[in-house]
Amino acid sequence: MALKIFPRHWHLGSLRQWHWISSAVCLVGMLLFAATGITLNHAAIIPAEPVVTAIETVLPQDLLDAVVVPDSEKAPLSNALRDWLSKDLGIYIAGSVRAEWSDEEVYVALPRPGGDAWLSLDLDSGDILYERTTRGWIAYLNDLHKGRDTGAVWSWFIDVFAVACVVFCVSGLLLLQRHAGSRPTTWPMVGLGFVIPVILIILFVH
Repeated sequence: MALKIFPRHWHLGSLRQWHWISSAVCLVGMLLFAATGITLNHAAIIPAEPVVTAIETVLPQDLLDAVVVPDSEKAPLSNALRDWLSKDLGIYIAGSVRAEWSDEEVYVALPRPGGDAWLSLDLDSGDILYERTTRGWIAYLNDLHKGRDTGAVWSWFIDVFAVACVVFCVSGLLLLQRHAGSRPTTWPMVGLGFVIPVILIILFVH
């Protein structure tokens, strides 16, 4: 006898529709997260050689004279300074990024998926130091998996993707219930999916 978890009046066609739509939405994301789950689990044995790009230059005097130290220790760079960095050095800094200000220096941390970057500006001499480190595509995809330094939009995507996965799993469970009567191994297999991780946690995870 099938286990009566959900009401029988739920239309089978609707269940299948929810299941295939959610699976289509989740497909690429689930493959990405499954693959990066493997690479994250074996990160210690996957080689990654950091590539460092460094820039040393001097800010033009007119721009340096226009720099005004804000009252706050953390504040964004001026539009003129950001435009010059973007056009002349190819360094894009969003207006929302808050730099660390002192009377002598401006320091901007620029973390990113799969690497890191930073920029410093000496307010006396105008000397600019910029360094960007990249660790390859695997590190980049791993950081997407973790949501590390990926910004608000990617964080929203992960939330939407997680909801779609829940819909996919719940609709699949409802379909299992509908067909469990003719497939006696259904609920034992579902139970194994719960029992095996619990046993592994109890016996091997410390």
